Amino acid sequence: MNNRFEITKRAGILGIFGNIFLLVIKATVGFLSGSQAMIADAANSAGDIFASLMTFIGNKIASEPDDESHNFGHGKAEYIFSLFISIAMILVSFKLFYDSISSLVSHHQLTFSWLLVLVCIITIIVKLALFIYTHRLSKKYHNILLEANQKDHRNDCIVTTFTLISILSSLFGIYSLDGIVGIGISIWICYTGIKIFIESYNVLMDIAIDSPTLDVIMKKIKQYPEIQKVDKISSTPVGYQYLVVITIYVDGNMSTFDSHNLADNLEKEITKLENIHKTIIHVNPI
Repeated sequence: MNNRFEITKRAGILGIFGNIFLLVIKATVGFLSGSQAMIADAANSAGDIFASLMTFIGNKIASEPDDESHNFGHGKAEYIFSLFISIAMILVSFKLFYDSISSLVSHHQLTFSWLLVLVCIITIIVKLALFIYTHRLSKKYHNILLEANQKDHRNDCIVTTFTLISILSSLFGIYSLDGIVGIGISIWICYTGIKIFIESYNVLMDIAIDSPTLDVIMKKIKQYPEIQKVDKISSTPVGYQYLVVITIYVDGNMSTFDSHNLADNLEKEITKLENIHKTIIHVNPI
């Protein structure tokens, strides 16, 4: 558990410094050349800094152990701060969309520079490295903050590739592509932000456990022939894991000791699942 939070902290810090570096070079070159796509890309990097900062803060809070006021820990902080990230992404996308439309309407022309091309290449390399790093970690630790960051890094690789295409097209006198790419970037950022928002919102609103995990739980229950009926399986998110409450029915003639021993064994088996925080089983006679 501690290793999970330490790794997320490291990813957040790397993201902050990496994105500050990219923001400085993108903004400088973007404003000097007048490239709307590069300016949009710079604004995207500013949003990435915020996202990495939220990852760092959210992870720090989520790593706090349970206490008297928070019996199941502070895991939902991951989802609260990923919600902040998504809202910031959506707001940035609206601003970029407006600026790009204005650029098209005013027939704005960028000043081509090979420095723009170099900045794009540097950005793609840095973001690809960060994506590979965070993608590997998010798959291993199932942390929504890491998932949000790795999607952000992936999007940046795609976005900057299109920015590079729009810059190179200006060599052939095609200037409208710069504004069009800016619009495309804004729509992509908005779409990603909405997806992260929905995922975070669902957890904060106590969405039930996913169907595949529910099927695994039912298979484990069916391994006990003494269980004659399952009345209800309830679940609620506890950070990135779930609290599961199950009501089972056994033969009314079974001793209290045996029925509770059965429940204890089943609880231990289900709680071993990676996304289960705790299992509580109620035993009723039938």
